[in-house]
Amino acid sequence: MNSNEKFLRMTTEPVEKLICTLAAPTIISMLVTSFYNMADTFFVGSLGKSAVGGVGIAFPLMNILQAFGFFFGHGSGNFMSRELGKQNYETAEKMSATGFFTAMIFGFLIMILGLIFCDNLVYFLGATPTIAPYAKDYISIILIGAPYMTASFVLNNQLRYQGSAFYSMIGLATGAVTNLFLTPFFIFICSLGVSGAALGTIISQFISFCLLLLGTRHSGNIRIKFKCFSPNKFYLKEIVAGGTPSLCRQGLASIATTSLNVAANPFGDEVIAAMSIVSRVMMFANSAVIGFGQGFQPVCGFNYGAGNFKRVKKAYWFCVKTGFVFLIIASIVCVINAEWVIAQFGRNEPEVIAIGATAFRYQCYTMPLNALIVLSNMLAQTIRKPIRASFLAASRQGLIFIPAVIIGSYVAGLKGIMLAQPIADIVSFILAIVIITGILKKMK
Repeated sequence: MNSNEKFLRMTTEPVEKLICTLAAPTIISMLVTSFYNMADTFFVGSLGKSAVGGVGIAFPLMNILQAFGFFFGHGSGNFMSRELGKQNYETAEKMSATGFFTAMIFGFLIMILGLIFCDNLVYFLGATPTIAPYAKDYISIILIGAPYMTASFVLNNQLRYQGSAFYSMIGLATGAVTNLFLTPFFIFICSLGVSGAALGTIISQFISFCLLLLGTRHSGNIRIKFKCFSPNKFYLKEIVAGGTPSLCRQGLASIATTSLNVAANPFGDEVIAAMSIVSRVMMFANSAVIGFGQGFQPVCGFNYGAGNFKRVKKAYWFCVKTGFVFLIIASIVCVINAEWVIAQFGRNEPEVIAIGATAFRYQCYTMPLNALIVLSNMLAQTIRKPIRASFLAASRQGLIFIPAVIIGSYVAGLKGIMLAQPIADIVSFILAIVIITGILKKMK
């Protein structure tokens, strides 16, 4: 499929069929991304609650890598989809290279700083003395893969925004399957423990990176060329405008997870382990809706760039309704099977299972609200409404959640920690209604 054929498809094919076609590989990609972290937690679960807690302490660092990857990936991808909608191929090519190489530079900086301050970093992230050694072993290896892990998120999003989510799915899915074999091999066969989980992850991520880079050479996608690297004011400004909502969302998610670990610290390793498991399971459950929304974004970008606003709104409401129905069904299933789900990761730890199941149920009650929150954020971000998109992205996992978990732990103890995320979901849902109503009214 060449560029003109792709343009016609994006702007004329029925949106329901188009979004479902594009969403299938993006849903798989998001589930796979979540699966990397869940696989580590699953296999590490047999090593005890402190080991699980160590992987949980590393979660904010993974969020930071994802935050910068999504910042440059969404920032460059949003711009590329709009320019492709206008058929401005040269500027899209320059943006592609700029987003990719700038992300890799930031990945190197994170790696160097993280390795230098690794000892202090694990305690800053909320580790207890018994969890810290496991967290250090895991983080010190993950940091080695930071440059290409960050760049992988950029490639994933750029391919998706060009309407080539299939190649993105292939790269991520191959890495996930590899991780399923490498992680238990390094943990149990090679007796590397938590370090083995990290080693399996970075090798798998490198395989994904190579395949994603190869995907840019097929199906009319824009190739990454160093000669097109243009880190000037124009392109960097567009990256900031399009990527700041993602940076706020993922960056604040890292801060929120750290705040959660710090708040849970006085209650012991079992609480840190339980909340870590719940966070990863919820991320996996919500990733399906995020993936569905990512199938909407290239449709939104192409048609907004082409001036077809009616088609943008039709696609938005289709995604919100579909996502809401899916999350209602998922939340019912999860509430009924909460103990079983948590037990898969907190094996032989009754306290971890009991605490995790209760917190999991609380979050499931408000999970359907995320359909409107996520899709509203994606719409605002794709059509270049950076302030509103950033505010909405920051609310659920940052501006609302962080005060809720800090105040909740002080006022209501462990129960306050468990209720922080549901409270943040409800407030963010109300904010999303207000923000998206204003945006849709002006889209004529």
